[in-house]
Amino acid sequence: MTFRIAYLGTGANGAGIAADIARSGHDITLIDQWPDHVEAMRRDGITVRYPDGTEEVTQVETRHLCQVSEIREPFDVVFLGVKAYDTRWAVELIKPILSESGVVVGVQNGMTRDDIASIVGTERSLGAVIEVTANMYVPGRVQRQTPRSESWFAIEKSEAVGADRVRRAADVLSAAGRVDVVDDIHSAKWMKLAVNAAELVTSALVGLPLMEAAEDPLLLNFMLATGREAVNAAAADGAILMPILGMAEDVDTSSPDDFADALFGKVLSSFCLPNTETTCLQDWRKGRRNEAQELNGHVARIAGKYGLKAPLNALTAELALKVERGELPFDLSNRPLIEAAMAEHAPKLGNVLGMAPRPVQ
Repeated sequence: MTFRIAYLGTGANGAGIAADIARSGHDITLIDQWPDHVEAMRRDGITVRYPDGTEEVTQVETRHLCQVSEIREPFDVVFLGVKAYDTRWAVELIKPILSESGVVVGVQNGMTRDDIASIVGTERSLGAVIEVTANMYVPGRVQRQTPRSESWFAIEKSEAVGADRVRRAADVLSAAGRVDVVDDIHSAKWMKLAVNAAELVTSALVGLPLMEAAEDPLLLNFMLATGREAVNAAAADGAILMPILGMAEDVDTSSPDDFADALFGKVLSSFCLPNTETTCLQDWRKGRRNEAQELNGHVARIAGKYGLKAPLNALTAELALKVERGELPFDLSNRPLIEAAMAEHAPKLGNVLGMAPRPVQ
């Protein structure tokens, strides 16, 4: 019997990853909510352009969301790549065509693992962490900025799912990059959320590629301080500070603040090009809502739950709402708001002030 795979949510990252899985010979169906994108992939395949200028074109099987109800054969693995705020309805959509032994793997930003498990059960769900950088502004065309050799994933080790099904999902995903199976997915996802909180919306607020934003000492310190708040909220929520993204296993985790800086440094040194725009900035350029409330908003909520303060994450979420309501642009006119917040909440950042984050190899 054919082992059937679906990738639900094939934006810049999802389309590139799904193309890798298809090229490795797997039976995979791509499902997306952007009609023009689905039609372009159906007609022309997925074109992935790499940093060295090479291109790959992969022919793929595609479905519009409205065609999911026409699918008869169940899927054995569903990789979920939708926005965190779309998780619940997307899992409900795919649940009727998930095989009895099938699993949904949340290859997403944000803390979506429990949402997925609440719908299909812990025995049919796996949390995952992703670090792949890509842009997409034209349907069917991905500008992948981290090649397979530099892309990284983590999948949880789950007794409820079983070692064989975990390894099978990891093996499929390994077509797109390195895959680590980790014991503590709660901590791993928190570490990724922390670095996402530092980089994704913060740089989008000023409308700049991530590395360009980090060249401004004020914006760099804003991003680092936001990441520090997130790591401290993670620790309060029971997360263990742990290396992710291919960081050295012996990286120093004794100081939450220093570790937060190291996480951000790893992203800048290994997963960014000068023109890399975060997924949240890409969303705004396309007129879409981004994941600010599921990232920075989540940090602020969890910090408050444990009696901590995360004012810079709260500000980031608040400013993002104003952008999405049309009350603010997303450009450098927001810099004075950031400067005022830094003066109030983080006037002294010790050795971080004016310094680039330390790359971790």
